[in-house]
Amino acid sequence: MPELPEVEVTRRALAPVVEGRIVSSLIVREPRLRWPIAPRLAATVTGQQVRSLGRRGKYLLWELERGTMVSHLGMSGSWRVHRQDAAPAPGPHDHVDVVVGEHILRLTDPRRFGALFWHGAARGSIERHPRLAKLGIEPFDPRFDASFLHHALRGRRAPIKQVLLAGDVVVGVGNIYASESLFRARIHPTTPALRLSRLRCERLVQAVREVLAAAIELGGSSLRDYVGTDGAEGEFIGNAKVYGRAGEPCVVCGRKIKRIVQGQRATYYCPNCQRR
Repeated sequence: MPELPEVEVTRRALAPVVEGRIVSSLIVREPRLRWPIAPRLAATVTGQQVRSLGRRGKYLLWELERGTMVSHLGMSGSWRVHRQDAAPAPGPHDHVDVVVGEHILRLTDPRRFGALFWHGAARGSIERHPRLAKLGIEPFDPRFDASFLHHALRGRRAPIKQVLLAGDVVVGVGNIYASESLFRARIHPTTPALRLSRLRCERLVQAVREVLAAAIELGGSSLRDYVGTDGAEGEFIGNAKVYGRAGEPCVVCGRKIKRIVQGQRATYYCPNCQRR
């Protein structure tokens, strides 16, 4: 957490506030995030116009005039938006302020596992940055279809749940959304990825898109620290069909939902509806 839906919800909320406007200042109170914030970042971005706010996987891409400022929310980060004339005093976990127009965009990160770094235009496309270059396809990319997934899973003996989480085939299908997608596609989470037929891949592609779209519509999922830019919690968990429902009846067949641990992450599934 946060995963693709939470980052996309954040992007959609921030974009109208920042796009087309000038960064008047960037204030770093605590540079010790997952990777230390470069001392020159504030001087680099100040005075530049934000041309667009994009997203690649779980990274927010602030496209400026001379490069891209990249932010990652880590495990507990969130961006909050305040009007300058009504912004509260920074708290102990409020590490960065980006001042744009009448607003302050404040990066809050209790665990400090997020990131904020710069990629200058002279270094080429942001897609070539080492932290983005190996990311898989975007789930809403038209090229992400049954044929693509079926081909990508050839030779992958790992359980399909683990392959979804790895992010090198498709990005953004985090732990919650992987369990939900596999339930919707009627695929057991321990099924070796290479055993998925093209038909099952087609179901899984559709399920991933439907689950992520629903999560975005509901503001994402809030388990611990994540909140939207207005402080509101995401509501997807309240609509989850299997995640967090161990021992409860399946909404389809009535059998009890089971919980197992895969790669130190909890997995939830219906033993009747989901087959290997």
